[in-house]
Amino acid sequence: MRVLVETDSGGFAVDLETEELEPTDVLAVEPPPDLNLPRLVAAAAAGSTVVAVVDARPPMLVSHDAGMTWRESGRGLPRGRAVAIDEGDPDTIVYASRNRLHLSTNGGLFWHTLATELPHIRHVQMEA
Repeated sequence: MRVLVETDSGGFAVDLETEELEPTDVLAVEPPPDLNLPRLVAAAAAGSTVVAVVDARPPMLVSHDAGMTWRESGRGLPRGRAVAIDEGDPDTIVYASRNRLHLSTNGGLFWHTLATELPHIRHVQMEA
């Protein structure tokens, strides 16, 4: 599985298993879901799973019921810039801080920081 990343220096594709990086075209940014949340930075949705990056501590809110209820996520993660959810497996979430990617494979309960360091991240998107 790969995530497409738009940075200040262009686009990159990052393999989430091997953490290999390769240049790619700049992304066509999809509009985020419409959420009525304060301090919203970015958001993504897949099915009934919605993840919101907020300018707060912890930096993320996760909903598994299309935004009816929310729980905090990402304690210990730096401030966020972008987020993406795998359409085929909504438990797989990629969270982007300033220049690092963070991966959760269990719906945002636990996070792993990828070793790959990127230029300033603007947007992330799971590859279809």
